[in-house]
Amino acid sequence: MAKVKKHISRQTTSDGFSYLTKRTLVAKAKSAGKFAAKSAMTTMGYVVTVKDGWLVKQYSDGNIEKVQDLGLK
Repeated sequence: MAKVKKHISRQTTSDGFSYLTKRTLVAKAKSAGKFAAKSAMTTMGYVVTVKDGWLVKQYSDGNIEKVQDLGLK
């Protein structure tokens, strides 16, 4: 009986653990952020974010309400 060779990718160490690279971390963080924003939008009807130096509420219908100037310009 032939021994099945275990597939090892470049993202996995020889003992089976995954590497945590900056690229992987950034991709997962962006994905999680998008999921959380979408979930918050459906639950609350708006999300709070920063745009052009302002703290804003962005509603699900597309309206934007300026909350506070952050003075970042």
